[in-house]
Amino acid sequence: MHSNAQVLVVDSDPLNRVVLENTLSEDCLVALQDNCEDAINFIASHKVDLIITDITLVDAQGVPFIQRLKDHTDTYKIPVIIVSSSNSYSDEAKGLQMGAVDYITKPFSPLIVRARVRIHLVLKQKSDLLEELASIDGLTELPNRRLFDEHLAQQWQACHSLGKTLGIVLVDIDYFKAYNDVYGYGAGDECLIKVARSLKATVDAQQGFIARFDGVRFAVVLAGCSIEQVEALSHLMHDAIDKLLLPHKSSPICAHVSISTGMVLVEKEFSFGVAKCLQYADNALMQAHVNQERMVLLMR
Repeated sequence: MHSNAQVLVVDSDPLNRVVLENTLSEDCLVALQDNCEDAINFIASHKVDLIITDITLVDAQGVPFIQRLKDHTDTYKIPVIIVSSSNSYSDEAKGLQMGAVDYITKPFSPLIVRARVRIHLVLKQKSDLLEELASIDGLTELPNRRLFDEHLAQQWQACHSLGKTLGIVLVDIDYFKAYNDVYGYGAGDECLIKVARSLKATVDAQQGFIARFDGVRFAVVLAGCSIEQVEALSHLMHDAIDKLLLPHKSSPICAHVSISTGMVLVEKEFSFGVAKCLQYADNALMQAHVNQERMVLLMR
């Protein structure tokens, strides 16, 4: 059931690592590390579903490994099981207070370890599924506004720190209210789904991120791009929707469904913040509606 689940064992004792690997290898994928730094590097490049470690393990600065995991946004959600030679109630309480989900004392029974790992992998699987459902738009199956905000905040910080550019594109379906008035809300939903799928395929091909922003608007994030690449992506999205040839007889500008795009490229000036950047993108989108042309703002 959990054969694809990745369990990371972090223990300085080679015997403990071997015993835990032999105990769990029939049920899941098991990776072994003997120190904090290598474990953190492994987590950074692999999806880890559960970590088994000793409460006494600390990093080079003396910070407990579990505390380091729980203090970092990328790792705090990974469940941690402590396997320790200490049967002290205070140590067990300390481990649980630090964020561990379970505490097993040595010498341990392989059957008990396997059973508890299975339980926590099931709980992790359910938690991941609920989180995924909470982040997906029910109609278009694109990431929703909540996930977009999280992704944009992460990319904003990363691009600022690394000195990379960040492109944001807002996309709106032209005269969609008129479309609903003529064709009905059911047809409107079908139109949204088709547009969303087409836009996603286009953005995915350019290694970008797209979400349903609100109503009939979509938002795209493209990191490390030039102004020419942002404009090229806009052209590709317009072409993709044009090729759908979805009839829109109530549109005053086109016989089929079309879109407008407003773009912002942030080069170096990140100090004005995410909210202001989205406002600029929204302004560019409104100008695009008025002028019937693609609008891009460059923030240096």
